[in-house]
Amino acid sequence: MELTKKWLVMIVVVSLLVGGGVTAATLELIDQPSEQADRANDQDEQESSTDSEQGGENEDFSDLDVLSYTMNVIEDEYVQEISRDELIEGALEGIVNKLGDPYSEYMDAETMEEFQSQIESTFEGIGAEVTKRDNYITIISPIKDTPAEREGLRPNDRVIEVDGESLEGMSVYEAVSLIRGEKGTDVTLTIDRPGEEEPFDVVITRDTIPVTTVYSEVEEVDGQSVGILEIRSFSEKTSQEFEEELTKLEEEENIDGLVIDVRGNPGGLLNSVQEILENFLPQDEPFMQVSVRDGDPQPYHLNQSGGKDYPISVLTNEGSASASEILAAAMKKVGQYEVVGQTTFGKGTVQQTMEVGEGLLKLTVMNWLDPEGEKINEVGVEPTIEVEQPEYFYISLIQSEEPLEYDMNGQEVVKLQVMLEGLGYEPGRTDGYFDEQTQRAVENFQQQNDLNVSGAVDESTEETLEQQILDAVDNVENDLQLQKAMEVLFD
Repeated sequence: MELTKKWLVMIVVVSLLVGGGVTAATLELIDQPSEQADRANDQDEQESSTDSEQGGENEDFSDLDVLSYTMNVIEDEYVQEISRDELIEGALEGIVNKLGDPYSEYMDAETMEEFQSQIESTFEGIGAEVTKRDNYITIISPIKDTPAEREGLRPNDRVIEVDGESLEGMSVYEAVSLIRGEKGTDVTLTIDRPGEEEPFDVVITRDTIPVTTVYSEVEEVDGQSVGILEIRSFSEKTSQEFEEELTKLEEEENIDGLVIDVRGNPGGLLNSVQEILENFLPQDEPFMQVSVRDGDPQPYHLNQSGGKDYPISVLTNEGSASASEILAAAMKKVGQYEVVGQTTFGKGTVQQTMEVGEGLLKLTVMNWLDPEGEKINEVGVEPTIEVEQPEYFYISLIQSEEPLEYDMNGQEVVKLQVMLEGLGYEPGRTDGYFDEQTQRAVENFQQQNDLNVSGAVDESTEETLEQQILDAVDNVENDLQLQKAMEVLFD
């Protein structure tokens, strides 16, 4: 089955015919003058005796008559003035919310503008993809080299407040409008992290989120040259960037093997994935399947076949979602390539968007399945080789208004101890209690870095410690997942 723009993941489908037609029909039926309600009331009075004689049978109102009548009553009788437009928007939001689907949503004109700006190549914000899961605004993944990643946000973090304002009951795009903002401004997110006892605040300075989506580098493994292609999201130009970088690796670097890294990649456009996979997989086998309501799963095939004469592996983690999972599942099931890292996020639904009046309806229209028809949504793609990163890779930066010192207890001390342990200073524990051994570890760190040896973590000690942790995370030798992905190429 050939992919068409109609069914591309996360692409805005401006369906003027369907959207406009539906809107016109809906407004024509529900935006009637108030005398319709009067006629309904008159009819109620005329038939009341008949209803009584027949055991109180209700008048056979159509669904739209009931909706129109309810809006008329509210518009005329509610204690505060409210416009018909507001009622219609509320009705549309309520209809979609009733689905209980975190990925289906009605957006008003203002929210629609925010949504459309998010699919542009560049924007200003913190650099994290979010969704709604279990009624919480949830981080899918922080994008690499963005403020969200630098400040330690993780997949599955729940954002419960923005600058002190609760996100309870908000849509994804309402929450995003609070989180995003001008470069250089700060935003405070209150995070509820699985496994942590208490929520905590993270202050993030917004920045410009980069336009480039594919990055390449070369590493040597036992005399073999390995190309690494990191895909940070799937946008309109991603497949083109991928082709350019892959050509450089093959023709200029003469690579002996390739690692495709989609860790922390929240997804994007399906056609970008398809075009990338055409470099590596045959077209005679489906690279994915889709299922719609009351229909059998349908296979999707590539438009052309591809293949390489060098070994390939794929890197995933819990922040790999949607389009990233399509790529990982296809490479694993069709190409029989190793997938190294952690089980992916588990976002296996496809949304279509269409204009409805001045707003936008984003609706889940199908589920996508792996090439063998296995469910992905809320399950994810399991790696063939599971590898965890060191604990300090996931720790957020210390955010304490006072120095950390002996006999203190709490989450900020946990961060300190994890960082010290990761750098080899042996605090002895990582449970959040600042004991004597933790103090000695701090003193050793201060002495080794020409800092004031006080045993307390002041601002200078904190800044030095955090910079060394960031440097450690950036060091390829400490990236256990990448090291394993390169190693298995030549086993």
